Amino acid sequence: MNPENSQVVIDLLIHPKWIIPIEPTGITFSDYALAINDGYIVDLLPYETALKRYLPHEELDLPGHVLLPGLVNLHTHAALSLLRGCADDLPLNSTLSRRTWPAEARHLSAEFVRTGTLLACAEMLRGGITTFNDMCFFPTAAVDAVHQSGMRAALGLVVLEQPTNYAADADDYLSKGLALRDTCKDHPLLSFCLAPQAPGTVTDKTLEKIATLSAQLEIPIHTHLHETRHEIAEGIKQYGVRPIQRLHTLGLLGPQFIAVHAVYLEAAEIDQLSLTGCHIAFCPTSNLKLGSGIPNINDTHQRGINFGLGTESAASNNRLDIFQEMRLSSLLTKGISEDPTAFTAHQALQAATLNGARALGLDQRIGSLLPGKAADLCAVCLDDWMLQPCFDPASHLVYTTRRDDVTHTWVAGRLQMHNGLPSNIDIHQLSAHANIWHNRLAY
Repeated sequence: MNPENSQVVIDLLIHPKWIIPIEPTGITFSDYALAINDGYIVDLLPYETALKRYLPHEELDLPGHVLLPGLVNLHTHAALSLLRGCADDLPLNSTLSRRTWPAEARHLSAEFVRTGTLLACAEMLRGGITTFNDMCFFPTAAVDAVHQSGMRAALGLVVLEQPTNYAADADDYLSKGLALRDTCKDHPLLSFCLAPQAPGTVTDKTLEKIATLSAQLEIPIHTHLHETRHEIAEGIKQYGVRPIQRLHTLGLLGPQFIAVHAVYLEAAEIDQLSLTGCHIAFCPTSNLKLGSGIPNINDTHQRGINFGLGTESAASNNRLDIFQEMRLSSLLTKGISEDPTAFTAHQALQAATLNGARALGLDQRIGSLLPGKAADLCAVCLDDWMLQPCFDPASHLVYTTRRDDVTHTWVAGRLQMHNGLPSNIDIHQLSAHANIWHNRLAY
């Protein structure tokens, strides 16, 4: 407190043209300011009132900008950014068996994961993403990249039965992953998920162990589920039931469970996910590009299931771009339902922020601009002549703008991207390392 004028001293006061706080839902504030101190949101209030109440060390005016919570990428494989474009125009099974898995068998290493994850972090920060939910081998290397980037991440500890360069069997995957979690569990920007790769790659015994660990440690489970018709047919052939029913029988479905893709859900399965409180990570661009189908977002939304948006990997999407996922999700939902009011712009923004945070158990810390939450934010410039006029900034964010229009990205109050460049990543050095991997992977 400054005794001379009774103003509260804070680190930063941001004054954009608009603020979309996500909570309360459907609200856009004009000529408001966001007060930040020690990495947390202190206040959201009219700008003139803020000038009387706070004395900031730094004041940032952003005319023509909209400020909103940092975006949450609810599913990706960050390290596979090094495989961007290497398996295009192929179905999922061919992509995996002919390109991704052979490349991993030859080249997967801690250094591959570190470089690929850092490349992904730089791209995500550029597009306003502040948190991502990963699924990766060599997660210790991913931690190094996340720490350098300054991002927030939920690291999925991959589990499968077959050996890789990283681990020998399911117990080895679990042991290594949980050891890392124990080491990093107090890190303010890291959290963890148990990540069985897919139901078909993990035995009943391992899935039961994962369900037990999830309950004991209170951490989410994150797995691909009902992504393709082939996956479901193979599940029925091997286990006699559809994969989602198998997971329910083994005790995995519940508020800690994140189903990735969920393209092919029967009505009873949607009800099952709703009644058990599960979450879904929809990845529409990847599903379309791989010809895997179109998720039924509208029915999921109407049944009250919490869902967020993910990009999948750059190997199957090519872009880690949540703006693209918002626009596509909304347009697909409107088209399939033949209802232009379905999945509105504000609902898409919530799916890209608060819903993703909720699925990860982080909604008390991030996902909206409530006082007391971490200052994970992004600012988007709507001043470009190609974006004029702007009647509704929420609509503009979903249907008009691109990730290139993001000008600032903050994580826990720290500016991690400005003027198109990440704050802590040497882009020239990173590009050189990526080119080295390109040359290795091309032969």
